[in-house]
Amino acid sequence: MTNPANSATRKARWITLVAACAAVASIGVGALPASAAQPIPAPVVGTIGHRQSVDEEALAKAMAPGGVAAGTMVRTSGPGVRWTKATGPLSHDPAASFRIGSMTKMFTSTVVLQLVAEGRFTLDTPIREVLPETVPAHWKPITIGQLLSHTSGLGLPCEPLADGLGLTPERVVHAWTGCATAPESPVTVQQYNGANCFFLGLAIEKVTGRTYAEEVQRRIARPLGLRHTYVPQAGDSSMPTPSLDAPVPKEPWAWAEGGMISNAPDMERFTKALLGGRLLPPAQQSRLFVMPALSKTSKQPYSAGGLAFFKLSDGTEVWGKTGSMAQYTSGVFATADGRRVVTYSFLPGPAATKDEVIGHVTGIVEAAL
Repeated sequence: MTNPANSATRKARWITLVAACAAVASIGVGALPASAAQPIPAPVVGTIGHRQSVDEEALAKAMAPGGVAAGTMVRTSGPGVRWTKATGPLSHDPAASFRIGSMTKMFTSTVVLQLVAEGRFTLDTPIREVLPETVPAHWKPITIGQLLSHTSGLGLPCEPLADGLGLTPERVVHAWTGCATAPESPVTVQQYNGANCFFLGLAIEKVTGRTYAEEVQRRIARPLGLRHTYVPQAGDSSMPTPSLDAPVPKEPWAWAEGGMISNAPDMERFTKALLGGRLLPPAQQSRLFVMPALSKTSKQPYSAGGLAFFKLSDGTEVWGKTGSMAQYTSGVFATADGRRVVTYSFLPGPAATKDEVIGHVTGIVEAAL
């Protein structure tokens, strides 16, 4: 059973995690001072949850259709544990696809770290060396590593961006780099900013000579057998069948920042492979669990590898990412070894408040892990 006495504490812990990550439209959220290299302490050592089963009573209560969520899908697995269910109007097919939103960033970070391992660039390489025409020469250098860890110093865009059709990665990047003044320096806070992944996506394409979508397929999706995971082409608003969510009138495009489609079994397999060390060499794998110095003052810390880090009420350390697209709020979290994973997606009710949505996520993750 979930302890009601812990609900307020859990809620507070998750506020920034959900609010900062959930909306793909927030690629410009958060103004912050500019970049400066920071010392990185020893990696956080993940603890493994002691519970050998899910709290089915708590999950049933959290997933019941109502004012907070019209419907919810949850899949969780681990040693001796495999549980999946959907409620409300969502598809009850366990392989139903959905738009994963900012969970896409986990794929972007993985490809970037693979390229670091191949010597295409380093974490200390200024992004301007890879994309000379992108960052103004008079700016203090912003490195690949700072983009990954949300310590880049990029703040708000200096020109408006319309969602969906007509956007290109280059145009999005220009919205941040076409400013009359450079970001402040040095950076003093870690601040989540989806714009970082547009820079990283362009860097991936520049050094590989292939599209971001192709690199995700050849490096991650095909090797892991993720048959339902892909980056849609620009202008493609269709969804596979079955799917949790229906197509939307406008193209829900967010590319390397938040544009991918997947399903719960694929996200589970990817997360297990990533945290279990199957996708990265040891040197790059360790970056997933290293916390930048600036993360100590962050309300929601991110690792040097771009993963959100959080402690459950029982002390279990979990890593993963939230995301939102096409009105759905989703996420995947796992223990540090990748053995216990929960994937969820739900449709918030029209009257649901931010705090209620946060509480919904809290209840799901606490009960499932």
